[in-house]
Amino acid sequence: MRFERANIAPSILLASFSSICMNTTNLKFEIIPRTLQFRFDAGTSRGVLRTRNIWWVKAYSPENSEFIGWGEAAPLVKLSPDDRPDFEEVLKGVLEKCERIEWPNAENEIISLIRELVPFELPSIRFGLEMALLDWLQGGDKRFFKNSFFDEKKAIPINGLIWMGEREFMFSQIKEKLDSGFSCIKMKIGAIDFEQELELLSYIRSQFSAEEIVLRVDANGAFAPNEALEKLKRLSELEIHSIEQPIKAGQWEEMANLCEKTPLPIALDEELIGCHEKEGLLDKIQPQHIILKPTLVGGFDESRDWIKKAEDRSIGWWMTSALESNIGLNAIAQLTSQFEPMIPQGLGTGKLYHNNLESPLMIQSGKLVYGNHPWEFPS
Repeated sequence: MRFERANIAPSILLASFSSICMNTTNLKFEIIPRTLQFRFDAGTSRGVLRTRNIWWVKAYSPENSEFIGWGEAAPLVKLSPDDRPDFEEVLKGVLEKCERIEWPNAENEIISLIRELVPFELPSIRFGLEMALLDWLQGGDKRFFKNSFFDEKKAIPINGLIWMGEREFMFSQIKEKLDSGFSCIKMKIGAIDFEQELELLSYIRSQFSAEEIVLRVDANGAFAPNEALEKLKRLSELEIHSIEQPIKAGQWEEMANLCEKTPLPIALDEELIGCHEKEGLLDKIQPQHIILKPTLVGGFDESRDWIKKAEDRSIGWWMTSALESNIGLNAIAQLTSQFEPMIPQGLGTGKLYHNNLESPLMIQSGKLVYGNHPWEFPS
């Protein structure tokens, strides 16, 4: 494994980079694809995941390649608007255009230029470019902007994720998360028998009260509209914190009716993907929460806009990764950190893969921490 430089005095690096940034407007871009290998069969209501294709984006000045910005374009199969067979060719085409751009040295100007350059229908490419360019702008240390997660090493509370599978497999995951000190557990439901899922949730609740362990569930749209309300009533008996996307996205009338009558809070997830009408969706459905996945909704800028519109309507929110590598997870954590979250976020995906990048990201007692381990250099 190769690890990035860590022995040059920070003051020398910043002074050198400042000189480069002031005089450089054109950048070179490269992509490095990787197929990430899951440590287990990751079951969802949409099927089982065993691999995950991602493309790391590298941005640097041809005058001095020491300062490298890294991003990650990672469309999620069967879910991302830009999940397409020719994704790599489309990404290459966008980066070729980027090499003809004179890039400014201010965050807001870079973000605006990316919005003009990359269509809304390519959200993971937008996010990958935002990461790479803001990382480069900040000196190539995988810091994108001011935030307490990176700057102050302030931990972020996260939920422990329970993947679908055979009852014994799910039970073992629950025990491992509880033993690891998580105070919030999220269980994916909708793939196995609903009664078995209730049994697993009942076990957790029998061991821990709602004050001790927060329980979330994610149906990934698995419930039929005509059965959803009854299932929500049964889940509410177990003092569930919330349910993500109980019915399939795109059924605004049915979802609005469900959010009005639900006995437990509903969080929209897939509903946000590809949505141009943020205000229309939030006003029509009036959910209790929304779930933000920057890779799927279009990156830093789009996520911040969703948050503002949700908070203007007193709608809760939290951030969730979309199974990115540690480069993408780091970016999402830093974005989340800007809002000083008090409730657990969905950022516990860094240990999912055999061949993820080594990084400073660690999970300690149910929190994501930016530690001192060096970053592995993508290759």
